[in-house]
Amino acid sequence: MFSGFKVTMGSFKGHALPGSFFFIMGTWWAIKSILKYSCRKQKQTSYLVSKALFCRLEITEGIIIICMALTGMVGEQFIVGGPHLTLYNYKAGHWVQLLSWHHCTMYFFFGLMGMTNILCNTITSLPASLTKLMMANALFVEGFIFYNHTHGREMLDIFVHQLLVLVILLTGLITFLELFARSNLTLELLRSSFILLQGNWFWQIGFVLYPPSGGPAWDATDHDNIMFLTICFVWHYALTFIIVGMIYAFVTWLVKSRVNRFCPSEVGLLKNAEREQESEEEM
Repeated sequence: MFSGFKVTMGSFKGHALPGSFFFIMGTWWAIKSILKYSCRKQKQTSYLVSKALFCRLEITEGIIIICMALTGMVGEQFIVGGPHLTLYNYKAGHWVQLLSWHHCTMYFFFGLMGMTNILCNTITSLPASLTKLMMANALFVEGFIFYNHTHGREMLDIFVHQLLVLVILLTGLITFLELFARSNLTLELLRSSFILLQGNWFWQIGFVLYPPSGGPAWDATDHDNIMFLTICFVWHYALTFIIVGMIYAFVTWLVKSRVNRFCPSEVGLLKNAEREQESEEEM
């Protein structure tokens, strides 16, 4: 099935795959947070966007996350030279592809998060905050795995993964804080920006360590490369804010235009009521 297609994390494709997953989910979570916020502000949108619609979106999101996790796990296990579900070779007396097992464990916990998302939106007795708890748990596990992922590697390899671990742990901390500050748009957008940054940085690691053009990899002992990557990391972070800002502008414009299109009379009445209230407050 995977003959001739190597997707290990120790390759460009192996970094592009999770990078694409995180970028897609970061973009979607930014859209969802801004959409909910805009709908709460626009009181006329209750008939356009209902709680049932958001519930269906959450279930669909959980299914997509599970599919992404399964794709990553299958790719890590059944590639050419992969462990093929073998953890220890008793005949040779050594562990089998532990790095692939690291990555499978990371994907597994995100799969659990997707499953929790589905259950919390289908079983009313489960608290909705359980999804955020599982997301924080998956991120902390990912950070722990990547922290212990680069022993014995070159200086440049260790540095780019250290920056990745920093982003992962910050994202997990912000997600954990969301448990105590529900429907906080600032925290949600900050989490989305860090998820986008994580996706971008996975791609950057792939270009640095495994150039897709087939050219030579970056000099792992050159300190100037580390100096540049420090700046490059901040540029990636600035790019995530630009992306989130564009999403915010587009979603808020879309919600307002839909409201004005479907109920212009109600919008006019609401604006008049708001003006009267403001004039009364001024008096």
